[in-house]
Amino acid sequence: MELNAFEVEGGHRLSGQIVPQGAKNEALQVICATLLTDQPVTISNVPDILDVQRLVHLLQGMGVDVQRHDAHTWTFQARNIDFDFFQTEAFHRNARAIRGSVMLLGPMLARFGRAFLPKPGGDKIGRRRLDTHLLGLKELGASFHFDPEKGEYRLEAPRLKGTYMLMEEISVTGTANVVMAACLAKGTTTIYNAACEPYVQQLCRMLVRMGARISGIGSNLLTIEGVEGLGGTTHRVLPDMIEIGSFIGLAAMTQSELTIKDAHVHELGNILRVFERMGVPTHIQGDDIIVPALDEIEIQTFIDGSILTVYDAPWPGFTPDLMSILLVVATQAKGSVLIHQKMFESRLFFVDKLIDMGARIILCDPHRATVIGLNREYPLRAIEMTSPDIRAGVALLIAALSANGTSIIHNIHQIDRGYERIDERLNALGARIRRI
Repeated sequence: MELNAFEVEGGHRLSGQIVPQGAKNEALQVICATLLTDQPVTISNVPDILDVQRLVHLLQGMGVDVQRHDAHTWTFQARNIDFDFFQTEAFHRNARAIRGSVMLLGPMLARFGRAFLPKPGGDKIGRRRLDTHLLGLKELGASFHFDPEKGEYRLEAPRLKGTYMLMEEISVTGTANVVMAACLAKGTTTIYNAACEPYVQQLCRMLVRMGARISGIGSNLLTIEGVEGLGGTTHRVLPDMIEIGSFIGLAAMTQSELTIKDAHVHELGNILRVFERMGVPTHIQGDDIIVPALDEIEIQTFIDGSILTVYDAPWPGFTPDLMSILLVVATQAKGSVLIHQKMFESRLFFVDKLIDMGARIILCDPHRATVIGLNREYPLRAIEMTSPDIRAGVALLIAALSANGTSIIHNIHQIDRGYERIDERLNALGARIRRI
């Protein structure tokens, strides 16, 4: 029997230290990049989560030699690729199960001149077009065809050619795909309006160690001089900034003092600053983040006294993946805030569960919600609910841990897709979560 629900007993304070897992979004990129060489690439600090397991399984089906050294360290060697695998039902089923499979297109096209992909799956958080990926690869010289009956994209290019491109949107995975493809293209590729978040920087640095020539890393203007081939390397994945932000929100909601170890604070952008404006101060000790136990969370206002608005934006703006966490924290804060989720139009639909728990939230439209904080006068109450996506699932878990009574959260495979053994790790801090 599959254990696909959490039984969460709320109202307990947590304490102790927790180490964030490796970054999910970076891991998916760098694992795809191993297809660019026939030499071994060893990657450490890989999170042991469902999305990574699915991608690794996909590479194994393609013929990649995969070695697992421990729970978080893998070596990949893509010497021989089985192109017959792309016509199998197993490929279509596995590739559809994970949206990160779209980043196989760039490496496959660059090294082998052809690539195949069914329409990928992932979170149901609104429209997530593949245009940026496909148009970027098309500008490098690829031709693509979409078969509506099979729901499959096919791309071909005898040899990609470097070019100048202005990306139509700041897409992290779109940038990663085009960068990987451009590394083996003939000539120089310039990408303007490129995503520049730390995970893209990490991918670029790994590619440089493999022999790529990339300049402008960390900016939105990347220049890639194509090379004839890439070699092997070793790479360590950054801590997951989304998990770090989730733990900060968890500590605030449960009035707990938590220490988040080895957080790579300099890679967190404005995450700590935004939490501070939400009334959650943190202390930095070396590379650790200490969240104090807070009896009261008071949301700041703008300088003129108007209600604070928090919105997501491409890096170095505030990440959309933490908006649901901020929204939950705001429910028990003193004051009000407008949460403006600009980048995805379905990510706020989970607030109906929080309203059922007693939160005061006005869903203005698919992108905006106003939260009127309860200032802990009325604790959230336990309910039975379903996780709609990875980030909303963890936000609801945090809400349940702070609530009075025992909640049930269904569909927790969504949480397992992005968070490694979250129940075990939080139970070690004093939480009471049981898989049922």
